Amino acid sequence: MDSSLPLNLQEIIFSSSDTTLSRKINRMEAAGTLRKLAPRIYTPNLDEEPEAIIRRNIFPIIGHLYPGVLLSHRSALEFRPTATGNLFLTYTYNRKAELPGITLNIIKGEGNIEGDNLFSNGLYASQRERAMLENFQVSRKPGPDSRTLTIPQLEEKLEQLILTKGEEGLNAFRDRAKQIAGQLGMETEFERMNKLISAMLTTKPAKLLSSPVAKARAFGSPYDPARIILFEKLFHALQQPFPVIEEPYKSQRAYRNFAFFEAYFSNYIEGTKFELNDAKQIIETGKPMSARDEDSHDILGTYQLVSNRTEMAKTPGSPKELLDILRYRHKVLMKARHSSIPGEFKEKNNVAGNTSFVDHTLVRGTLTRGFDFYRALDDPFAKAAYMMFMVSEVHPFNDGNGRIARVMMNAELSRAGQSKIIIPTVFRIDYIGALRQLTRNSNPDVYIRMLQRAHLFSGTIKGEEIDEMQLILENSNAFIEDEGTILKIVG
Repeated sequence: MDSSLPLNLQEIIFSSSDTTLSRKINRMEAAGTLRKLAPRIYTPNLDEEPEAIIRRNIFPIIGHLYPGVLLSHRSALEFRPTATGNLFLTYTYNRKAELPGITLNIIKGEGNIEGDNLFSNGLYASQRERAMLENFQVSRKPGPDSRTLTIPQLEEKLEQLILTKGEEGLNAFRDRAKQIAGQLGMETEFERMNKLISAMLTTKPAKLLSSPVAKARAFGSPYDPARIILFEKLFHALQQPFPVIEEPYKSQRAYRNFAFFEAYFSNYIEGTKFELNDAKQIIETGKPMSARDEDSHDILGTYQLVSNRTEMAKTPGSPKELLDILRYRHKVLMKARHSSIPGEFKEKNNVAGNTSFVDHTLVRGTLTRGFDFYRALDDPFAKAAYMMFMVSEVHPFNDGNGRIARVMMNAELSRAGQSKIIIPTVFRIDYIGALRQLTRNSNPDVYIRMLQRAHLFSGTIKGEEIDEMQLILENSNAFIEDEGTILKIVG
């Protein structure tokens, strides 16, 4: 419940010991503008079924009802109720609590320890190593009523870990799990898991494998061959001279002011929309808006990256550096969105409309192979255009891919002393359309022309003060969402 909002604008309202608030809730319930969903839980939403409302708000509800409770066992790996509506939690006592459509299975056990994550409104979640150990406990109930996943499901989780972090990452995971097992008395569970990990890491002859993907993995990092062909086509199209557009902001103050608009528009494209003055206040104070904490942190995280000249001078010199830079920048950008697993590559496939991005098992290999073309490019604009499309096309993370792709693009330009590229709101349709032309029709020309125009426009955003830059943007129609409006380049 957000106390800064009027009660009728809050979907979930909790009963209160505050006499004034309690009376107000009672009056609203008597007037029929508020209804009770469950003990201590109310809503002004009179249209939807209680089950839908509860499910949508389940994690803040749990955190409010049981402060300090731990989302554990399979629920800490799945982050959703089972098919039969079960969630599993660890708290100071055993209890089964029923909410509309959801059963809370509360298990008495050790509370949150160092490394467990604050998830939502007083609700913690077991860190991954602990959650895996919890899932190696013996459960007497089968299927969706079981607090643990099956062994094949756990094998898949460990396989995903190998794919996203490599054997080194899996060994680090095992070391941390062993430490937690000693702390929580889960040595038996650790031994079960350790045997499985050891079996998975045992080298076997490739002829024993039947899957093409498995065979490719046996000889190195598997990759998406269709994407490599597409990257090669873009690489060839970028073999041409491009105009040098020098950065229009020479002082650190001007650089940071430009970075504000860079962060603002990059988030706006992805649907994280703020009034301009609200965004300015977030950046100036470094404090998120209480009603939009995660969205505010997205703005702050993007700005933290793009306003730092030292960070924006870092470009990869090897495939490993590429992976490391991507993960670090994603961790900074998405630090407030725990469900997006900041700094970690995706563990499930993602789609946007009719576009399916690179399979999660092929992320590392596709980026590694794609790096060869990037390394062969010399022109800063060409490298920027290639890098942005490669990251966008692979979509290596659960969320934040577009913003990370644009950060990587602008790092190439910033390092070369050229103007970074802003994609203003009015240019969003052109930008997305050009990406689609390349993805779906293998047409790099539209994409390259689009970025050249955006680059030329960005080079006109001059001025020491933020208001000077804003005036140029306003005169260029940059903030307009009307699809029929044209981006004007003035200056």
